[in-house]
Amino acid sequence: MPDLPKKKVGIVACSGEELPAGTVTRLAALKVLEELRPGDTVTICLPLFLAGGEGDRAFARFYPTIAVDGCDKRCAARATEMYSSKPAASLVVEELITDQGLKLSGSARRLDESGQKAVEITANRIAEWVDELLHKHWSRRTGTFIESMEVVETPKTTQAGCLCGGTIPSQEVMVNGGRVTLVALPLIFQQCSQTAKPPDDKTADEILEIVKIYNQVPAEEEAAYRVALLHEYELFCNQQEAAR
Repeated sequence: MPDLPKKKVGIVACSGEELPAGTVTRLAALKVLEELRPGDTVTICLPLFLAGGEGDRAFARFYPTIAVDGCDKRCAARATEMYSSKPAASLVVEELITDQGLKLSGSARRLDESGQKAVEITANRIAEWVDELLHKHWSRRTGTFIESMEVVETPKTTQAGCLCGGTIPSQEVMVNGGRVTLVALPLIFQQCSQTAKPPDDKTADEILEIVKIYNQVPAEEEAAYRVALLHEYELFCNQQEAAR
């Protein structure tokens, strides 16, 4: 199994700019990422996520995420579920602050005292969920909790992480004449090379089984994937040999 990055929690914040609640969402997420839980969280860029950012979508498939939305449209939560998997936790700022007896006023550009208080309340709630999620056992194979599959509903200093650069590496391969992006494939090749596995049929079978853990491989196309993977691994081994 490839050595993927250590378990962290991804925060997917909505990008709404027309409402004060949208500003609260972004500032609260930033506070968690930079001040409250910088070593345990990464930010998932929603626009890039929607545009097809493979690194962001891969992270959301293999690690728990918290969707933070400003209003009941729940754009962040819906996008995460549509393109990766259901968020492990989800909150709506307007609902949360209403429960706390707050009412947002002012503008989206300049938050007043109630808005600043809303940022603090939202950030603290996110931080609580981060702590809870990190102590649960997460299955990268299924994208769910091993002990509990229930979704949480609204109820140390390091640099904040960002997935814009793609935390989990991926690689494109040609399968049946079409390009397919396979998550974690570079790590899989690297591991096989380090254990001196030759580019043969047995290794191709092993690579395919590991690839299926991190990617969806249609059963009827497994033979084609196997051929493509063996070809790419042969190229990888040749490149490694030439670099020595």
